[in-house]
This record gives sequence, structure tokens and C-alpha cells, in this order.
Amino acid sequence: MFEFNHKKAVQALNIMAIKEGGTINKMKALKLIWLADRLHIRLYGRPVTMDIYYAMPYGPVPSNTKDMAEESDFLSEEEREYRNSFLNIIDQYNYSSAAEPDFKPFSKTDLEAINKVYDEFGDLDQFKLADLSHLYPEWKKYQNAIEQKQGTRFQMKYEDFFADPDEKNTNVFDQTDELREITKEMYIQNAQELCF
Repeated sequence: MFEFNHKKAVQALNIMAIKEGGTINKMKALKLIWLADRLHIRLYGRPVTMDIYYAMPYGPVPSNTKDMAEESDFLSEEEREYRNSFLNIIDQYNYSSAAEPDFKPFSKTDLEAINKVYDEFGDLDQFKLADLSHLYPEWKKYQNAIEQKQGTRFQMKYEDFFADPDEKNTNVFDQTDELREITKEMYIQNAQELCF
């Protein structure tokens, strides 16, 4: 399995807060991180955060990154200490940056994906981003189950991030069929090597 990188998750949350002037809505940040993971896996065959995603009523949620944003009880002592060095909870819905971001955990392409996604979608609020996420196949796959309340969350598959939505709403994810097949194959190979 891809191993979740808590330092990348915390720093991605931190970067998103800083881009918003220091404080950001948690749901907005999580949706932007999903979009960055979506972009990066399509271009390079791996997500940025290596998180586990769940389809929930407001769209895809990176589970462990959400725990970081909320300072969940599930965090290890090491994760909690690292998280608290960079993030402050404002209230139930918002958090703020507590320190300048540490870019060391990221590759150059990780940062390119984060910046490109913020440039494209950063002007949308959390509800518009949630609505946008409902257009994407990785969430739509679970739409009926969610609407019929067959469960509160459904684990998503990274393979579905390679599919295009029926309605095109941005050029950010554009790629040739050939490139998509190559990066999907890279993802499958990486996942197999890591026992995903």
C-alpha cells in the first residue's frame, strides 16, 4: 500500500492556509488537496499525500489528512507534535497556519500540482468545490449509495482518478489517452510493488 505521508499532508494543509492569507476553511483545503492528488497521480503515477480517500456526501475526503486538520485522537504522538508545529485550530470549520511551510517533504512535481490546483480552483469556496467534486467519476461511482444512505462513507480507488468526468469544467486535467495510459500503468506498477 502507498504509505501515507503525514509531513506532506500537514505541509499541504499549511500551504493552502497561507495561500488564503493564513486561515482557511477545512473542507475547502481538503477538496484542494484531493484535486492536487488527482492531478499528480494523472501526471506522474502517484498521489502527493498517499492518503486513503472516502466518498462522503460533500465529496472525496482524504481521511488521514482530515485527521491532521482536526488534530484527531487517531494521531500518533509524532504526528500530533509535527502537526501542532504548523497548524492551529480556529474552530470546527477553520484552521490557520502557525509557521512557514517546510517544503522538504515535497518533490518539485508535488509543489507544481499543489500550486496549479490552487491557481485553478482557489477562488471557489468549500461548497462550490464540493459541488464540483460531485462531477468526478471517482465520487459519482458512490453517489447512489450515498444518496440512499447505504453508508456514511465509501472507500475510493485511485484507479478511478484516471477517468474523466462527463462534463468538462477545467483544462487542468487534460492529457492525451497515451499519457493517461502510461501514468495509470506507472501507478499500477508502483501500487503492486508497495503491496497496494
